[in-house]
Amino acid sequence: MLNRRSLIVGLGLASACAPGILRAQTAASQNWPSQVVKIVVPFTPGGSTDVLARLIAAKIAPVLGGPGFIVDNKPGAGGTIAAAQVAKAAPDGHTLMMGHIGTLAFNPALYPDLPYDPIRDFEPVALVASVPNILVVNPEVPAKDFQEFVAYAKANPGKLNYSSGGQGSAAHIAGAYLAYKAGFQAVHIPYKGTAPSVIDLVSGVVQFTLTGGPAVLPFAAKGQLRALGVASAERASFAPQLPTIAESGLPGFEAVQWYGIVAPKGTPRDIVDRLNRAINAELATPEFAAVLERDGAVATPRSPEAFGELIASELPVWREVITQAQIKAGG
Repeated sequence: MLNRRSLIVGLGLASACAPGILRAQTAASQNWPSQVVKIVVPFTPGGSTDVLARLIAAKIAPVLGGPGFIVDNKPGAGGTIAAAQVAKAAPDGHTLMMGHIGTLAFNPALYPDLPYDPIRDFEPVALVASVPNILVVNPEVPAKDFQEFVAYAKANPGKLNYSSGGQGSAAHIAGAYLAYKAGFQAVHIPYKGTAPSVIDLVSGVVQFTLTGGPAVLPFAAKGQLRALGVASAERASFAPQLPTIAESGLPGFEAVQWYGIVAPKGTPRDIVDRLNRAINAELATPEFAAVLERDGAVATPRSPEAFGELIASELPVWREVITQAQIKAGG
């Protein structure tokens, strides 16, 4: 009886406290942002994830007010270190992450002991952009189109090196998937970030990569790299002259990166909604869409629910790809 009575009293106190807790949460939400909002990027500066995060931070900071938004680069272990930290951060809207197909869809298949769960540990906030991967080669590679590239790769098994931003990165997955589907052998050379991987591609240390447009298109425009194809289902609006890999001899091949803002699970819904509205409003402007398109990205405004559905749908797709191609995070 004593235990039951104590339980009843405890429940009563909890019920009495609940409105106060809700009022405190509401007040905190209304005062948000009360401190600098940190957008964590789980990769080094210069890559597509970093570029998009900085664009978003610069655009929404004046709209949402407060002390401002900053980008915090925390690379390591395919993005798992930063993602795990964000998952455990206070759900008060002051810590966000520029999520990516790698951190939210690849990693569960790559890391058996992943320290976070893409569905359980994050609140989807806003899908920002999709970035079709572009196949680019160093100009020294004697291939003017995709078919010539595959023929050259097959005639020189294991002699072509492809770069990526790290083991298990999006470019690693895409490059291995391309070699697997096209039937050639190539050596993966991982770097600590997309930017250094592209620099060595330009200098000829490696021969090709399959990565997001923002990192490679400026070099292709200058003739320092040669673009051979885009890994989207349809030709990209920002480069309509560039054929898809699917139409160039590998039917059905598609490898498109996507990026979006997530917050720790439990972040108040009104903060999520304010962020979603601010980001979507910017994505809908012709000026912002033009900036994205110029760098090889396509604005993809969605609701938090639609972004969550995308994450859930991509997980089984890429698990199958990674398993079939026998891709490992460690090599």
